[in-house]
Amino acid sequence: MSNGSQKRLRVALVGTGGISRGHATACENLERAELTAVCDVSPEALDRFREQFEVPSIYFTLDDMLEAGEYDIAVICLWGVLHAEAGIQLASSGRVGAVLCEKPFTQSAGEAEAFVAACREHGVFVAEAFKFRHHPMHLKAEEIVRQGGIGEVLNIRSTFCTNVPLDRRMPEGNWRWNRSKGGGAIYDLACYNVHHARFIFGEEPETVYAVQTRGVEVDDAAYITLGFSGGRTAQLSVGFDGWASQYVEISGDAGLVRIDKAWNNENQDVALDYHSAEGVETIHFPPTHQFTHQLEHLCSCLEDGQTHRISPENSIAQMRVLDAVAESMQTGEVVRL
Repeated sequence: MSNGSQKRLRVALVGTGGISRGHATACENLERAELTAVCDVSPEALDRFREQFEVPSIYFTLDDMLEAGEYDIAVICLWGVLHAEAGIQLASSGRVGAVLCEKPFTQSAGEAEAFVAACREHGVFVAEAFKFRHHPMHLKAEEIVRQGGIGEVLNIRSTFCTNVPLDRRMPEGNWRWNRSKGGGAIYDLACYNVHHARFIFGEEPETVYAVQTRGVEVDDAAYITLGFSGGRTAQLSVGFDGWASQYVEISGDAGLVRIDKAWNNENQDVALDYHSAEGVETIHFPPTHQFTHQLEHLCSCLEDGQTHRISPENSIAQMRVLDAVAESMQTGEVVRL
């Protein structure tokens, strides 16, 4: 079906914080989707959002938005601590066909199970929003690994450090440093690294060990080791305190893939270095918008029957690992899954 004859999917955003801009831009970029509604408890936040984006309808509560219309896709852009509650309300409303939930999916595996159960009960499609999974660079890295280009994957090393000054890492300043809003380095940053390691290995870790640097209310940094079958490992370093870094190295017994701008790289030139016996091949990728690729993939799942790259079961398993990371940081012990 051509774009000209295709019905545009109606998208609603729940929350108008910073991440919502990426999703709104994706709606602008795609002919097959349109932003039809947003809701937020803050009139000021809604005003700022409408200064940047055209949206037909705004609401101050999720109840009002659901009562007023029906939506093909609802995107949860709230603080992580609110994801499960909002997701269950959306799924149970009978007004939404699919839910795309920003990371972290929930705050615990138990919440994730309840969220997914509600979606299944009401026939609502649900997916977690890890934008990097849809970037052509990461798809190429996956292709190299799956085709045996680096042999057996033995180790993954990755970072996600953002170098935020200490005086800015205050609970009142941003949800990232506020425990009651679901903040912390493992929920804002390490969720990327953990999901990536699980995805590349294609299995769940057997053990988890993590240490943290505490901030005022949350973990400001964490070093995490995931142990996979056969003694293979992922070593993850994340934090708001460390020098800005977001690299990935996937090491095998016959090669290596390295990415220096792995996560936040909207509209930037990026490259992948593929090391093998033949030498080093640098593969360049032009600037692109990950949120747009993400929404395009979801639209294809809803309209064309594609299988989503991130299943609900995967998101539940992801939260089990993050639960184990939090437990290990608190106890100082290795957690076995």
